Amino acid sequence: MKKVLLAVTTMLFAGLVQSAICEERSLSPADVPRISIEELKAKLEDPDVAIIDVRSAHDWDDSNTKIKGAIREEPSKLDSWVKNYPKDKTIVLYCK
Repeated sequence: MKKVLLAVTTMLFAGLVQSAICEERSLSPADVPRISIEELKAKLEDPDVAIIDVRSAHDWDDSNTKIKGAIREEPSKLDSWVKNYPKDKTIVLYCK
């Protein structure tokens, strides 16, 4: 089983997403490390890493900053997508 990483986050729903993914993967939130922007940049080309942008649609639409290759998921629909990600990948949640 790979890891769930939490990139630099500022919004409450990131914690909810983190908790749901941890529950799905039998992890405790304390097991989920945070990573720096530099560490995230180093993982961008890794095929074993899935980067999930969990900003709200409004925040994502208004942003000039988007991570190439990131998958945007609606945080309010967490239950419908959290189980879609393979347990053998490292998951990075992003909502800066």
